[in-house]
Amino acid sequence: MRYKLRDLYKVANGLSKGGAFFGSGFPFISFSTVFNNFFVPDEINDFVQSTLKEQVTYSIKKGDILITRTSETIDELGMSCVALKDYPTATFNGFCKRLRPLTDKVYPHFIGYYLRTPYFRSNFKKVASLITRASLRNDDLLRFSIELPPIDKQKKIAEILYSYDNLIENNNKRIKLLEKMAENLYKEWFVRFRFPGYEKAKFTDGFPKDWEKIKLDDVLNKIATGLNPRKNFVLGEGQNFYVTIKNMADNTVYLNDKCDKVNDDAIIKINKRSDLKIGDLLFSGIGTIGRVCLIDIPTNNWNVSESVFTMRANEKISSEFLYMLLLSQDVQNYCQSKANGSAQKGIRMGDLKKYTFLLPTKNIINNFTDQISPILRNVSLLRKENKNLIQQRDMLLPRLMSGKLKV
Repeated sequence: MRYKLRDLYKVANGLSKGGAFFGSGFPFISFSTVFNNFFVPDEINDFVQSTLKEQVTYSIKKGDILITRTSETIDELGMSCVALKDYPTATFNGFCKRLRPLTDKVYPHFIGYYLRTPYFRSNFKKVASLITRASLRNDDLLRFSIELPPIDKQKKIAEILYSYDNLIENNNKRIKLLEKMAENLYKEWFVRFRFPGYEKAKFTDGFPKDWEKIKLDDVLNKIATGLNPRKNFVLGEGQNFYVTIKNMADNTVYLNDKCDKVNDDAIIKINKRSDLKIGDLLFSGIGTIGRVCLIDIPTNNWNVSESVFTMRANEKISSEFLYMLLLSQDVQNYCQSKANGSAQKGIRMGDLKKYTFLLPTKNIINNFTDQISPILRNVSLLRKENKNLIQQRDMLLPRLMSGKLKV
C-alpha cells in the first residue's frame, strides 16, 4: 500500500551552532554520520555543548529518520539514517531533517533500507533546488510516496538485509582490534623504544644512538597529488572513480556511488601527476587533514583529487612502516600545527616533506615490517570481505523492495 510521507511522519530541522560549541559536551549526530550509515551507530563520537531545551527540541528517538537536507551536490542530498533506539541527550546536525513517526505502520529496520534504494533516492533529483547548494524543502519531502508492505513482510525483508549488516559489523570489530594491535606495536617500538634488543642498544638523551634524524622527503621515491577538474576534465562523465577526501575513511578508499565519475582520458591526465601504484600511500592534505590509506587494490579505474597527497617509500623504509608513521600522533599533530588557510585549512607539500623523525636501522625496519604485515593483510582482507557484503546487500535491496525477490 502506498503512503505519503506526511501521513507517516512529521518533519523538523536540526541544531545549528557556532564552531566553538563543538568537540565537547553531549552526543551529536553529524552530517557525515547520517551520510555514511543506514542506521545511527550505537556509539556517537561527535559532541556539542547543547542545552537541555535543545536536547528536547532536537532529540533522537527510536524510529526517527535523519535525512541530509542540503549539500554541495544533489547526489549527497536525501541520504537517510534511522535510529533503532533512543539516544538520550543527543541532538542532530542543522544540515539534516528529522522525520518522527506518527504511526506504528513502519518497521524502522525496513524503512532504513527502503530510503536508500535507487528508486526512492531518484525523488530527490526531481525536486532539489540547486543555486549555490543543493537543498530540500519540507513540503517536497513530505509529498514523497513509499510502498509499505504489511508489517510482517517488512520484518522479513529487514531480517535478510540486516544479516549482512551484522556480518559487516562483526568484521568491523575485528578490524578495530587488529588496528589497535598495529598501533600498539608501532608505539612500543618507535615511541617507547622497546624494540627487540633494546636492552643492549646504546641510547643518547633517551634516543637510540644509531638511529638517524631524517626528513620525510628523504625516505620517499615520490610525493605528488592528484588533479582537480578545472579545465582538465569534467566530472560526471565515464565510469572511473574520482576519489576525494570524503571517499577516504577508516584508512581505506571507498569506490562506490558516493564517488564522482570521470572518463578514461581524465584518468590518464590525473595519473601523469599522481602515478598511483599498489603499495603507495594516500594522505589527505586539505579540510580533514591526515586521513591515511595504503593502496592494496588495482588503480586502473580510479584516481585522486588535488587535495590528496600520494607517496611512495624508497629503499630506506617499507610501505608498511610509512603507513604507520603517517598514522602516528606525532605526524598528525605536526600537520595540524602547520595547517593554514581561511576557508579550508591545508598543509603544504613543502611543509609535509620537512617533517623530521628518527629513522631506525634497516634491520629494525625489516623486523617491524615482518611483524606488522600479517596484521595489515588481515585488515585488508576483512575490508574486502565487507565491500563484497555491502555490494551483495545493495544488489538484494531493490529486488526485495520491489517484490521481484519473494520472501
